[in-house]
Amino acid sequence: MSPPRPGESGSLLVARQVCVTIGGESLLREIDLVVHEREIVTIIGPNGAGKSTLLAALLGLIPLSGGEVARCPGLVIGYVPQRLKVDAVLPMTVARFIALSAIGPGVPDETLRLLGCDRLLDRPLHALSGGEMQRVLMARALSRAPHLLVLDEPAQGLDLAGEEQLHRFIETLRHERNVAVLLVSHDLHFVMAGADRVICLNRHVCCSGSPTAVRATPEFQLLFGERIPGVGYYQHHHDHCHTPHGVEKERTDG
Repeated sequence: MSPPRPGESGSLLVARQVCVTIGGESLLREIDLVVHEREIVTIIGPNGAGKSTLLAALLGLIPLSGGEVARCPGLVIGYVPQRLKVDAVLPMTVARFIALSAIGPGVPDETLRLLGCDRLLDRPLHALSGGEMQRVLMARALSRAPHLLVLDEPAQGLDLAGEEQLHRFIETLRHERNVAVLLVSHDLHFVMAGADRVICLNRHVCCSGSPTAVRATPEFQLLFGERIPGVGYYQHHHDHCHTPHGVEKERTDG
């Protein structure tokens, strides 16, 4: 069955057979993906699996070598990158940085407070710690009043308390503002508890579905079994094999 068109069944963004090749290397191949309204979709996979590359392709930041990405008309996307390098000589405060992306009234004071950004507004952008920068990037993305929030490792730089607060905040966005969320995460416990749908990526989609269904697949167990107690490793069968580092090799064992 082919993916729906944007707008069908509440779909916001649809990728069909997306391929990305850079420098002669195939980074992604034949990716099908759909994000629906108010849905939390999490992409997981080992290092080198193409997770950040996939987000960039979906956002139109890098060219596709095949397939297509379609968005619902009028879709507003807020994006939080994995990291942002800021020149130390850039004379910009946090408040100004957030305001540059604002649509309408910007970020409500309560949202700034929940993110812990209210006390950072007068700080120079380049002076922020990693965790502070992640919270500011989130506030900046929300200033666009997005329908879809795309997060690349949003918990990076946060302590455990900060991660828990972030997860609660994402749930609040979904329920109170009808925001859909597409994120990359290495926090498997959050993925299993907080996602509606999980996509296991290793340059192609190994498996996808509800957290319970994905956790039971041999593909997930092969890549992540040792990181969740009680889950073992099982070999799965394709015309290639996976390694824990995302490298795919053609089978030679017949």
